[in-house]
Amino acid sequence: MTDEGLPVVAVVGRPNVGKSSLVNRFLGRREAIVEETPGVTRDRRHFVAEWEGRAFEVVDTGGIEPGPEGLDALVVEQAEHAMAIADLILLVVDASAGATEHDLAVAERLRGSETPVLLVANKVDDARDEPSAAELWSLGLGEPFPVSALHGRRSGDLLGELVARLPERAAEGTGEWASVAIVGRPNVGKSSLLNVLLGESRSIVDSTPGTTRDPVDSRIELPDGRRVRIIDTAGMRRQVAVKDPLEYFSWLRSRKTLTRADVAVLVIDVAEGVTGLDQRLAEAIVESGRACVIALNKWDLLDEDDDRTALESGVKRRLRFLDWATVVRTSALTGRGVERVLPAATAAVEAHRHRLPTAAVNKILGDAQTRRPHPRTGGRSVRVLYGAQARVGPPTFVLFANARLQRSYLRYLEHALRDERFAGSPLKLEVRTRAKAPVEG
Repeated sequence: MTDEGLPVVAVVGRPNVGKSSLVNRFLGRREAIVEETPGVTRDRRHFVAEWEGRAFEVVDTGGIEPGPEGLDALVVEQAEHAMAIADLILLVVDASAGATEHDLAVAERLRGSETPVLLVANKVDDARDEPSAAELWSLGLGEPFPVSALHGRRSGDLLGELVARLPERAAEGTGEWASVAIVGRPNVGKSSLLNVLLGESRSIVDSTPGTTRDPVDSRIELPDGRRVRIIDTAGMRRQVAVKDPLEYFSWLRSRKTLTRADVAVLVIDVAEGVTGLDQRLAEAIVESGRACVIALNKWDLLDEDDDRTALESGVKRRLRFLDWATVVRTSALTGRGVERVLPAATAAVEAHRHRLPTAAVNKILGDAQTRRPHPRTGGRSVRVLYGAQARVGPPTFVLFANARLQRSYLRYLEHALRDERFAGSPLKLEVRTRAKAPVEG
């Protein structure tokens, strides 16, 4: 799904002609990964750009090559989808290389398209290079527009030409209720899970670990009409082990994704169990304060002899610092259990934003202390005198006590509060005492 009301511009071309660099120029920031290595962009990525008061959606795509096979064929399929939904197609060509056979093949495909095409001659770094762009008339797509995405030369003129060719639409905005980040280590089935949720091949799925390099944003509408943004992130690897610059930038962006998501769906390959990297990703979710759903994926691959209850218990034990997260069993391959992911995620978001009245907070705290009083400290009684919820996202409670509280007792009070509609969300407890001694917790 695209942003309703916004015209769509698809940026296409063969690999390594500067498509992602051009998209970054349109956005005025570095969003699309740019590397000299051909084929860096694989999935199609959607961004909202604006020029002269006109907003539009720009789609960065992978390189189109004739006769693709395997993963390359999936990349081309994503580009084809982008062109199918576009109101304007930008064909980017490397003017310094001239019109290659691959460019001619793409141009032939576009000449039969009903969608308008704007031919962009990239890598024209100064006026002396402009004659090289004239050769691109041979592509049969009209006058080439010379630019330099690297240096920004004539990028403003191109944007002006672009918006002049866009159809008029009333921009309604996204109206998103929440955002969901699908995270996990490489090759655990994140993209497959996304595709099942959306009912389309939105993300490229391949058995090669690390297929997804950029975060991929999609939108889905819930039965009640609320819109949710779903982000499929690049497979996260431990930072110190990432030597490939492409994987390194993908990893950074995946971490950044957590900061703009309401809830993270942590995908675990249940057949392999919880690894050290899975634990580090779980720690990143805790540090970010996001709500969380744990998807135990590839459940269908377990042998009949496997003790599934023991496997799930082992997962929970190794992810004990996420003991508050909702756990669902899924098989992205067969679709089994996937229908429980979005309801669990939306419930976790609601818990993340839930606020308890002060009277309810103090009743919960009072009842909990009656059931199990805090151990006496130095011969004196220790009590929480008063409590209130200070913030949401995550829910944060301030407790006023007459002395320091033991960590184990704080966890007890946290569990008591969690029973009140906070499943799937972390809770933070801040303790203030009359004593000047530092407070545990």
